[in-house]
Amino acid sequence: MLDARVWLLWALSLLLIASYARNPLYGIVLLLTTLVVGSVCAPDREGPRMPLSPLRFALIAIPLAALFNALTVRLGETVLLQLPTWLPLVGGPVTGEGLVFGATNGLILTVIFSSFAVFNRVIPVRDLIKLTPRAFHESGVVLSIALTFIPQTTRSLQRIREAQAVRGHRVRGLRDWLPIIVPLLVSGLERAIGLAEAMVARGYGAVADAGQPVRNQLFLALGLLALLGGWLGYLFMPAQRGIAAGFALAGAVLLVAVLWLAGRSTVHSVYRQRRWRVQDTLALGGCTLALAVALTQRGALYYAPYPRLAWPAFDPLIGLGLLGLLLPAFLPLDEEERL
Repeated sequence: MLDARVWLLWALSLLLIASYARNPLYGIVLLLTTLVVGSVCAPDREGPRMPLSPLRFALIAIPLAALFNALTVRLGETVLLQLPTWLPLVGGPVTGEGLVFGATNGLILTVIFSSFAVFNRVIPVRDLIKLTPRAFHESGVVLSIALTFIPQTTRSLQRIREAQAVRGHRVRGLRDWLPIIVPLLVSGLERAIGLAEAMVARGYGAVADAGQPVRNQLFLALGLLALLGGWLGYLFMPAQRGIAAGFALAGAVLLVAVLWLAGRSTVHSVYRQRRWRVQDTLALGGCTLALAVALTQRGALYYAPYPRLAWPAFDPLIGLGLLGLLLPAFLPLDEEERL
């Protein structure tokens, strides 16, 4: 499995490229890329699957977006239907250009949804927690525990409902949920107490928390003031935008420095240190290639069907550059992943 940082960059690259790629042909390329990467790299884990797959999301989002845009936008020369003008909001001509533009928006939403669906499937929660800055390590642990309890609570709810159904219990009203909610709450408390005892037995929280030094607190206050002052100056003082941007940048640098200094005082151990491998470098290169193509060819990625509907242009070289995001599907797996 690739490094979590690579997968995060992969998802963010798709998000950025999809925001530029208003051409439906390039959108189809991106969607097929996410589907292939998801089918090859995402393991088939046990437990409940996603309630809405990317293909189902596409079947819902694309027609709805096309219909909504066609009924609310009156631009375009290819009139498909003329609705009565007395109808509020939707009265008037329905154009093919509006239909195509709305379908393109739905396709872009599907690409974004599919990319983060793949990211959610390929990255375990523990790897996501490792990406948090060391200054927020405690918050990351709490978040990981909360995310782990969600599927456990869902499975417990299903088992309790099945057990109550065997006893003849039927949910007909609000009061009928009481025999389900009480056992669910008790089982959740038991899991929480067991987890707390296990963490204490392993020495979690044995070291007393040390307060942050005055230096970090001062830097934090200065950074927040500089960032806020620079932002307000950039908005309300157009003549001094350069100075305001400098203040905002200095504030951001101070905040990053405070996080780094606070992270140095946080000590935590790692059970297994993950190493950067050749596969990670190759996948990172593929993301970089796709980003470079998208940023240098922004004009070619854009398409607008207005004022008259026309077939969108497609450059094979740009399409090949975007296929750099497909590289994770062709990288060799580790021996542990093959088993």
